Amino acid sequence: MSIFSNKRNHQDPVLAGTSGAAGTPDVAATPGTPGAPGTMGTLGPTRSLRRVSGLRAVELGAAAVALFLVLAACFPTLLAPFDPLAINPADSFQGPSSKHWFGTDESGRDIYSRVIHGARPSLLIGAAATAIGVGLALVLGTLAGLGGRWLDFGVGRILEVLFALPGLLLALVFIALAGPGITTSVVAVGLSTAPGYARIIRGQISQVRSSAMVEAAVVLGRRPAQVLFRHILPNALSPVFVLGTLGLGQAVVWASSLSFLGLGAPPPAAEWGAMLAAGRTYLGTAWWMTFFPGVAIVLTAASSTVLGRALQRRVAGR
Repeated sequence: MSIFSNKRNHQDPVLAGTSGAAGTPDVAATPGTPGAPGTMGTLGPTRSLRRVSGLRAVELGAAAVALFLVLAACFPTLLAPFDPLAINPADSFQGPSSKHWFGTDESGRDIYSRVIHGARPSLLIGAAATAIGVGLALVLGTLAGLGGRWLDFGVGRILEVLFALPGLLLALVFIALAGPGITTSVVAVGLSTAPGYARIIRGQISQVRSSAMVEAAVVLGRRPAQVLFRHILPNALSPVFVLGTLGLGQAVVWASSLSFLGLGAPPPAAEWGAMLAAGRTYLGTAWWMTFFPGVAIVLTAASSTVLGRALQRRVAGR
């Protein structure tokens, strides 16, 4: 049997779509309902316009934050006035001021400069971990989606077991076996995110594989490699890159969590998670040591999520 044969009969119901289900009312056919053609729905034109304008304002704000983070990662010396590792005991534990915008730490290092310089390792770790997770998921999801029934069953059960465990727990187990460090943290976070991506890729490939487009290509005598790379993968992987954008913020948070636990970047590295770990001792007297690195992590995750959702809506045509 060809690997491109129809697999509708044993498709995973969890991954199957819900559109067109029996008993689901067609809201587009009912005048005055939200989403009906030619109407603004029950929200009204003014309220709908405010909602769209608000979404665009949020997206613009997220894009501005992302642009600033990219500039900080690429050109930190242009934005940071001080050396992030320079020690000046005379300026230790100074609060936010005109000279030190985010204050100083226990060694007199400028927190603002350290946050700016910390954007590069934090974003690189998050991007590398996301790339590892998507790459590994691409291999596993393709094997499960294009392989035979037994290969699909075996890979699917392994993914279910891994997916049932918390991702951060998987990362901690890997670090316990391989040892702490930045490289180990990147690989650990990538491995922990791979099961979720793999399940999505497997579902997308199974869906595209059983489509009329692929069946027509097989009937016309296209080679399996041509069908795979020209018809299946381009149509199946487009949602994965959107999810990768969403997962970037999660990878940054997880990598910072590992550094906070002392399993990532070692001190005195200018990395947000390591800065949080160093400042927790002085949380009662020098709140700025943990507040500003924490804000950087939150803004990175929030901007990544907002931009990912916006990209998801653009891909879906909404």
